[in-house]
Amino acid sequence: MTVTLMVGAVAYTPNVVPIWEGMRDYFADTDAPMDFVLFSNYGRQVDALLAGTIDIAWNTNLAWVRTVGQTNGECRALAMRDTDTVFQTVLVAPAGGGLSGLESLRGKRLALGSQDSAHAAILPVHYLSEAGLGSDAVELLRINSDVGKHGDTGRSELDALRAVLEGRADAAAIGINTWDSIGRDELMPGAFEAFWTSPTYSHCNFTTLPSLGADRADPWVAALFAMDWENPQHREVLEMEGLRRWVPPELDGYQSLFEAVEKQEISLRW
Repeated sequence: MTVTLMVGAVAYTPNVVPIWEGMRDYFADTDAPMDFVLFSNYGRQVDALLAGTIDIAWNTNLAWVRTVGQTNGECRALAMRDTDTVFQTVLVAPAGGGLSGLESLRGKRLALGSQDSAHAAILPVHYLSEAGLGSDAVELLRINSDVGKHGDTGRSELDALRAVLEGRADAAAIGINTWDSIGRDELMPGAFEAFWTSPTYSHCNFTTLPSLGADRADPWVAALFAMDWENPQHREVLEMEGLRRWVPPELDGYQSLFEAVEKQEISLRW
């Protein structure tokens, strides 16, 4: 008898429901059927994974770091999106403002997204610190609009951009997805330019614990990797989730966040 796997995801937008209903429908025709549970925030989701309420968690990079910390490294990443292997933070400022590179922020004000957003807060501070730009060199304006969802909603990043437009900050830190989308958004067309882009790092992954054996995990991962962009039914789900194909996890891409969490003394619990 095949046991249905339970996958957790965070409901950061109404669009999450059709994504996971599509995933459930796809897996129903495989050797690894699944269902899903939606959580209000990543803290609850990580707790559910540790308690065994779910078998797999669709985690952000911060949720992964916290799960690693709470399991002494015994958790396992199963897969990620192709787009998760090349995630970046982008620093933007008003077009024509003359900023260029991190050093140009010295003496300026930088708007950050939610405090638990790796791409819009934790890693930007890390990169500034590595460049010798501590809190005495750059004034940080923190905008905690969507705490608990690790910046998934993008709301705090849009609020950071508005802070720049309103003159409360000179620049803003946002994720590459937000930067790619605002160029097509009528809200702020042509208002900003990118003056620094971070090295690539890893973002989300499917996380599980040793209690999920290979006999159950491997068929699910194999079915996941079999999703095909050229198949119209598969593509509909892949497009909504922002990828073309699922890939093996690139764990080295989390090193910068592990370092940032340690140096900034960010709690491993929510």
